[in-house]
Amino acid sequence: MHEAINWLVTTIGAMGYPGIFLLMAMESSVIPIPSELVMPPAGYLAHQGEMNLWVAILCGTVGSLVGAYANYFAAHYLGRPLILKYGKYVWITEEKFAKVETFFHKHGEISTFIGRLLPVIRHLISLPAGLAGMHHWKFSLYTLLGAGIWCTVLTWIGYFIGREQALIMKYSHQAVVGVVIFSAGLIAAYVWRHKRKNL
Repeated sequence: MHEAINWLVTTIGAMGYPGIFLLMAMESSVIPIPSELVMPPAGYLAHQGEMNLWVAILCGTVGSLVGAYANYFAAHYLGRPLILKYGKYVWITEEKFAKVETFFHKHGEISTFIGRLLPVIRHLISLPAGLAGMHHWKFSLYTLLGAGIWCTVLTWIGYFIGREQALIMKYSHQAVVGVVIFSAGLIAAYVWRHKRKNL
């Protein structure tokens, strides 16, 4: 881990803002580069005066959106026809797929926003959004909101802690716990409001 963080600090320092953009785009698609190892080094470099904190956050956020686009459009244009054609062979009927589409049409915004905050799910949430044909601008907005919050949290961790990898991982894990609790509360509030509206 120590070597990985040192390598990323060096790499991001050499590549600059395009490096942050590229690594976060990869992290947000199907390439397993943890954002916890990308944004904190950028924050550390901002603390050293080698980067602008807010530009680094912007590059990470936009990179996340571009990576999410890759999954979204691949699922929308390639995955949907394949599922409708071959899904019946793995018990995914057209009726079940229609239920997923209906769910995302009704709850796609909250699902995309929360999905961007959660580990593992943030890599995958673009796929059902693309499959269900979630409105492109809504997908973009809620992806930017979720990714922006997460990139900001991680960058500030690096800004205040530096390159101490043990502390970075400790506080990154605490940040994950925090966003999971926040997400659970948000889901509970959303479900309560939705049920109340339907009464």
